[in-house]
Amino acid sequence: MIQNNRNPLNIIVIVAALGYFVDIYDLILFGIVRIPSLRAMGIAEGELKSAGLYLMNMQMGGMLLGGFVWGILGDKKGRLATLFGTILVYSLANIANGFVDHSLGMYATLRFIAGFGLAGELGIGITLVSEVMSKEHRAYATSIVSGVGICGAVLAYLVSQWGWKQAYWTGGALGLCLLGLRIYVSESGMFAKLKESNVKRGDFLSLFSSFKQFFKYLRCILIGIPVWFVIGILILYSKEFGEALGVKGIIIPGRAIMFHYTGAAIGSILTGVLSQALRSRRKAIAIAVLAVTVFSAWFCNAYGASVSTFYLIMFLLGIAQGYWAIFITVASEQFGTNIRSTVTTTVPNFVRGAVILMAWSWQSMSDQPWCNTGHGNGILNAAMIVGAVVMVLAFLSVWKMDETHSKDLDYTE
Repeated sequence: MIQNNRNPLNIIVIVAALGYFVDIYDLILFGIVRIPSLRAMGIAEGELKSAGLYLMNMQMGGMLLGGFVWGILGDKKGRLATLFGTILVYSLANIANGFVDHSLGMYATLRFIAGFGLAGELGIGITLVSEVMSKEHRAYATSIVSGVGICGAVLAYLVSQWGWKQAYWTGGALGLCLLGLRIYVSESGMFAKLKESNVKRGDFLSLFSSFKQFFKYLRCILIGIPVWFVIGILILYSKEFGEALGVKGIIIPGRAIMFHYTGAAIGSILTGVLSQALRSRRKAIAIAVLAVTVFSAWFCNAYGASVSTFYLIMFLLGIAQGYWAIFITVASEQFGTNIRSTVTTTVPNFVRGAVILMAWSWQSMSDQPWCNTGHGNGILNAAMIVGAVVMVLAFLSVWKMDETHSKDLDYTE
């Protein structure tokens, strides 16, 4: 049992960081191999966008369900056992994904299962790290987890050059190798102490026991949604946006993801340091959301930009959305030990699941005549409308959020 560790490079942080590295590799891989894999399966060019949205929605739907299951298990059975259970599920699903040839239905099923497994990795990892670190060094540790983990997207792009099947097999193999590190990791001391009490654990419905509790939980979700507006719409469909903006050259989605996540890895460390320097989670997140808003507006108005400039914008968007780790740390710090895993795991998956609603809204509005007016076309105007809504909600949530910097987490609800 470990608690109040002051070293942000202890074995639990390292394992959590490597776990998130594999998690991001597998999570982002579909966005990178979306077009080549669907073409290899014989999907017509005119159906690539709709087929891609269908598969992405299946993956995000799996994550939404998995967030509930793994989060509750983390509070009931333990952080450690649940963490490695998630790794096993998504590793096997990705290996199987590499054997799909012509069945879009099987592809969708395996993306759902992979998403289900991926749902638990980050939330459980951040919960474990938050509970073993001292309150003064918690932000450093969680930023390291995110900064290292996000680099998995860069590896996904590099490995994808070998072929989309090989990329899926590599991701599965990395996950299975990670399971071997389990013998070096100990359970959280807070959770071990909690198991000896009679406090009810993993009660998701308790989050709705009062308006105050519910709105605190809702605010945790809303502050993270701009991150997946950027990833799930702007970056994933950067090729289509580049064409709509008249970018001088062809945008390669895989390369866009690599540049974006390189920026996100840097942003994760910078936001963690900023949070410590300001001694405030709220101020650091507010600054990050403001930066996301500015760079998103630039992205949607970069008419006639060069390819290099467009990639630069996506890199800067990555730095801005690097507050992801702090956002999840805040969710972990808002609630007691008996419900912490449930909250920390469901919150990021509700955010990821929100991509389904955002993508549907974006696609629906972009086809409407009233949205195809003015300079540009429907997909640009629709993206700016969706972006404006999620940014406003995020700012309101940060404004009303409780400050949790250096908060003692050894308590129950």
